[in-house]
Amino acid sequence: MAKYPFPSKRAAIYRDIPDEQWNNWRWQLSHRLNTADEIGQVIPLTESERRALNAPNLFRVDITPYFISLVDPDDPDDPIRKQVIPTDAEMVPFTAMMEDSLAEDRHSPVPGLVHRYPDRVLMLVTTQCASYCRYCTRSRIVGDPSATFSRSEFEMQLEYIRRTPQIRDVLLSGGDPLVLAPKILDEILSRLREIEHIGTRVPVFLPMRVTDELCEMLQKYHPLWMNIHVNTPNEITKELEEACDKLTRAGIPLGNQAVLLAGVNDNVEVQRQLVHDLVRIRVRPYYLYQCDLVEGAGHFRTPVGKGIEIMEGLRGHTSGYAVHQYIIDAPGGGGKIPVMPNYLLSYSDHKVVLRNYEGYITTYEEPVDYLPERAAKFKGEKRPEPGQTGVHGLLQGEQMFIKPEGFDEIHDRHGIQHRLKDEKKWQPLGIGSGLKGNGDE
Repeated sequence: MAKYPFPSKRAAIYRDIPDEQWNNWRWQLSHRLNTADEIGQVIPLTESERRALNAPNLFRVDITPYFISLVDPDDPDDPIRKQVIPTDAEMVPFTAMMEDSLAEDRHSPVPGLVHRYPDRVLMLVTTQCASYCRYCTRSRIVGDPSATFSRSEFEMQLEYIRRTPQIRDVLLSGGDPLVLAPKILDEILSRLREIEHIGTRVPVFLPMRVTDELCEMLQKYHPLWMNIHVNTPNEITKELEEACDKLTRAGIPLGNQAVLLAGVNDNVEVQRQLVHDLVRIRVRPYYLYQCDLVEGAGHFRTPVGKGIEIMEGLRGHTSGYAVHQYIIDAPGGGGKIPVMPNYLLSYSDHKVVLRNYEGYITTYEEPVDYLPERAAKFKGEKRPEPGQTGVHGLLQGEQMFIKPEGFDEIHDRHGIQHRLKDEKKWQPLGIGSGLKGNGDE
């Protein structure tokens, strides 16, 4: 297959800007567009876009000159345009819409730190971005200078991480960490040291921010991983390719987190080209998110079935390392749930029936002499997961059931404590608290 060069674009209005300025990330940030008049000088706006841009209380708009140059000015359905220029559909409420659909603030032990999973935390270090996605999950705080986290809140985040030994992975996000002043980002990384992930869209909105100096600073803090955010092949340019090359040469593995968006990338062929182009610039497709139930994003939502269809068209049809996971971030704060087509058709006590991407159906014969008690033994110290072992805990025999909140109280029916109610009766032998025998301590 012939490889085409990735494009480099500049809108007509910027053609006389010297390269030295154009390629300066500070110049790009200081010349962002945010009003109907400014954006209208680069691309003709629709009436829907003008109404949205002039509406009060609109989620912040800022677009770098570089990124708006990637928009086809003659295409009102351009996929990049839809991601950063609002329409009046953004102001239409929809069923199940929430301000904080992932309940991040509920799971925040200190301001700006989300501890949802046993061994990792999300650390929000800024509320600012290079440009603002119209489907932003954190639009409740992102883009609002008054919501920026204070020095004292930053110290609270670090103190919580220090006193919570099971944390082994810190994801820096916001806002976008790479818009921070270099000295501030350097300080954050030096204070953490064990950080492993940064989530950023700066290389996409502002690839000139990825300078040699930034890469030299970042590579001091390995192990460091970075996820970028590319939704369409149109966003992969010569400049992004060069930025990713610098990051990977600095020893930083790159992944990509995309969001499934109606009218933007809800097409199997678009997704296939996206993952192929990402692999070309040494970025591993990681997640494809279902659009969250966040305010203002209703017009971007697709049925989950569309995501399943896309995964059906990727798995087996292209290289496994080029296939991302399709994820629903559980509304209400349940975390990431992977969703995929069903390849397991049936099974018995000795045989599994499976199908492949072509519809080929086969069977796998199970071993009849496998003994679970002879499985490999782990000799280290198990990582603590207080209250979060979930279904895995059921499989490991730590408990026999998971009860909904208030289950026992509801079924007690406000009854009395009588002689037949003995807790030992429903302690399963050999599982959980019944491991010592019949329930006796």
